[in-house]
Amino acid sequence: MVSAAVRPDPAVERKKKEMDFYFDDLPSTSQSTPKKAQDDTQMSEDAEFNSSKDRSSNMSMCEVPEQSSSLGIEDISRRAQETVEDINHSRTNDQKVMDDFQEKLAEKVTETCRQMKEHMYTVYEENSDEMQVKLQELSKVLESCSKLNRELLEAAQALAFLREGLAMSQRSES
Repeated sequence: MVSAAVRPDPAVERKKKEMDFYFDDLPSTSQSTPKKAQDDTQMSEDAEFNSSKDRSSNMSMCEVPEQSSSLGIEDISRRAQETVEDINHSRTNDQKVMDDFQEKLAEKVTETCRQMKEHMYTVYEENSDEMQVKLQELSKVLESCSKLNRELLEAAQALAFLREGLAMSQRSES
């Protein structure tokens, strides 16, 4: 049996690099920074992967590197789980931020409404004072109108008596 060194398929290697690139650069939903421990774990995993890759390159054509592919799948699965956990953690933090924002907004709105009510009541009071002055002036004007109306009626009655007396005197002269 001829033993030849197994050369890694360039397409497979390219895919592995793309997957590493994809998981390393996943965007976060919050502005958290990667953990140092996670970076150290990543470096040791990369070293293990390179070591297993070197071992697999010494295998013969007949041997199948099942252990390497299973490690790759486990690694991808673990990274996917970590990514999901990171996303869930970011969502929890986002929810806390939104809850705090909503609480502070409610406080601000309540305070603004209180200030507006105070201002509204101040305006009502000023308007009430002005209306009171105007109503007093109106009352005086109406009282004067009533007095003038009475005087006018008295003058009209006096004129009516004068006309009647003049009309009687002209009839008696004729």
